[in-house]
Amino acid sequence: MVYFVATPIGNLKDISLRALEVLREADVIFCEDTRHSIKLLNAYEIKKPLRACHKFNEREAAEKIAEVSREGKTVAVISDAGMPVISDPGNIVCEVLREAGESFTVIPGANAALSALVLSAMPAGRFAFIGFLPEKSGEKKKLLESYKHLDMTLLFHVAPQDLDRDISAISEVFGDRKACAVREITKLHEEVIPFNLAEGLAGEKRGEYVLVVEGAKYSNELIDLTVEEHLRKYISEGMDKKDAVKKVAKDRGVSKSEIYKVAIGL
Repeated sequence: MVYFVATPIGNLKDISLRALEVLREADVIFCEDTRHSIKLLNAYEIKKPLRACHKFNEREAAEKIAEVSREGKTVAVISDAGMPVISDPGNIVCEVLREAGESFTVIPGANAALSALVLSAMPAGRFAFIGFLPEKSGEKKKLLESYKHLDMTLLFHVAPQDLDRDISAISEVFGDRKACAVREITKLHEEVIPFNLAEGLAGEKRGEYVLVVEGAKYSNELIDLTVEEHLRKYISEGMDKKDAVKKVAKDRGVSKSEIYKVAIGL
């Protein structure tokens, strides 16, 4: 059996009794960085063979994990902090195990994005987790455009060196919105900083961040129209049907094919 085990995101006490039990019973532990994980294991006097499973060797590590599992041994998979797979290595491992017919399960626990959502005090009824943005500006803008019209709180993971650049890109695509930068969650210097995207975030950037951003507001008169009314508005202004479909899809944050179905009947 393979266990994907959540580990603390800061405070080492934030680990479940079940997680400790699995780590103690595992025959081998695959981790993102052995130097980092050994600190957690030493804190709880757990001595087990450690093997690396990171973004540069995940496919190879996944095959090894499946092999060890087939031998009837217990494998634990952990990342440096939080839940494996979520903005961390592990997704390929899941795919390989599924294809190989090997059983796996999850031991839930600490999660930075959800903790930041609580700390931000922003609407939590509906939210979308985006994770890390692409490095290339063109890819980053394209991804942000696809979330521009979501009327729910958005959660981003951001490294300190990328924070100013990512905030600027989000502001450019989304316009000015309320946001909250949360850092050092559960640690001594935990900090929650509300700000507006257009103003940027002042001060030195240190530690890993979760950026919580306000969702789109749907007071826009165009969004209040039906899709057919929306299309007719642009067509009446001289736009051809093809371009009107593209514009309506962008306005509403949906696929062009969805709008095209309505346009056929016009």
